[in-house]
Amino acid sequence: MSAKTLSAVPSSLPAPGPASPPSPLPSALEPPQRPDPTDPVFALHAGGKLEVVPRTPLRDRRDLALAYTPGVAQVSLAIAADPELLDVYTGRGNTVAVVSDGTAVLGLGDIGPGAAMPVMEGKALLFKHFAGIDAVPICLATTDVHEIVETVARMAPTFGGINLEDISAPRCFEIERMLQERLAMPVFHDDQHGTAVVALAALRNAALVVGKDLEAMRVVISGAGAAGAAIATILHGAGVLDIVVCDSRGILHTGRQDLLAGPAEHKRRLALHTNPRRLSGGLAEAMRGADVYLGVSGGTVPEPVVASMAPDAVVFALANPTPEVHPDVAHRHAAVVGTGRSDYPNQINNVLAFPGIFRGALDVRATRVTEGMKLAAAAAIAACVAEPTAGEVVPSVFDERVAPAVAAAVAAAARADGVARTLP
Repeated sequence: MSAKTLSAVPSSLPAPGPASPPSPLPSALEPPQRPDPTDPVFALHAGGKLEVVPRTPLRDRRDLALAYTPGVAQVSLAIAADPELLDVYTGRGNTVAVVSDGTAVLGLGDIGPGAAMPVMEGKALLFKHFAGIDAVPICLATTDVHEIVETVARMAPTFGGINLEDISAPRCFEIERMLQERLAMPVFHDDQHGTAVVALAALRNAALVVGKDLEAMRVVISGAGAAGAAIATILHGAGVLDIVVCDSRGILHTGRQDLLAGPAEHKRRLALHTNPRRLSGGLAEAMRGADVYLGVSGGTVPEPVVASMAPDAVVFALANPTPEVHPDVAHRHAAVVGTGRSDYPNQINNVLAFPGIFRGALDVRATRVTEGMKLAAAAAIAACVAEPTAGEVVPSVFDERVAPAVAAAVAAAARADGVARTLP
């Protein structure tokens, strides 16, 4: 999956020289003034992508009496006496809410909750297809942090987990934190953690391909929003020591005056826990001699900046639809190249992570998603590629082994971390 924000990261270096220009990348199509019902995209979405299908038959009076009144009263009373039975005798334990306020949808930005609905339906479709999880898209007509938290918390008895989606930073950090503190269930902001898990999986295998120790690699993350912050956190947890994060104003470091106050608390934390060599300046200074570039910001990185990286570099340019480094440019200077797009090798796509993560968490009724569970998910994804190559550091999104492998690893990590619960 890709970065959502399309702001460019400035560089002090000039534009690329006379090297042959890369082939154009197709971008997102502009929608027509009035949708053409014969267009296959609109035809597929007509009426929505989801429906509710009963799991039990309703053939006669007996079925009706068991499924509804009077039989259902016995189940309701049992749950009232023992709330733990809710996940046994309803579909709650296999149901996830996909919650968005429409403020950071794909690369489209703040398009509102109604326009976000097709994307949330698509997310629910992926949950069902890859992990057998029933997911309900919920688009909220508010951007207020406390209103969102209160609304989701009040709906919690209906769901076994909460997948936060396409909520702009820095609000997404606070919403996730507050819900995690309030609810004893998996609350997972996929734009942060799904991206981070798959990026780590890809980087594990890329390090094997280029013959470098993951922990010793110098990593530059371009973008200090939701995905960038989560990637920095998970890489640190995986043992990577030299991480430099850049935002639109340059390298994050503790001496930057604009970070001393204001709402960017997550950037202040990043500045404290990254950049061990105390670099300053812009992206060009960060990239000089770097082993890894991870782009989750959008914009364009000039070719001379890419060329300044260390030999056998890794470039993961994840902005969609236009990567920060064109693959043709990246291949001239890097040994391993990945994007967020499905039409190039090494697609860093969240669908490799979130279905299996929720499947494993729901299977053991985890009270939260821990850092250990995320690291286990990344290791499981990486292990699905038996012999990594420059053209394959992550498995295909349609590899049927991935979600079960991730689920098993996440369930085991939940037990080890003490957040798993047994059914009554």
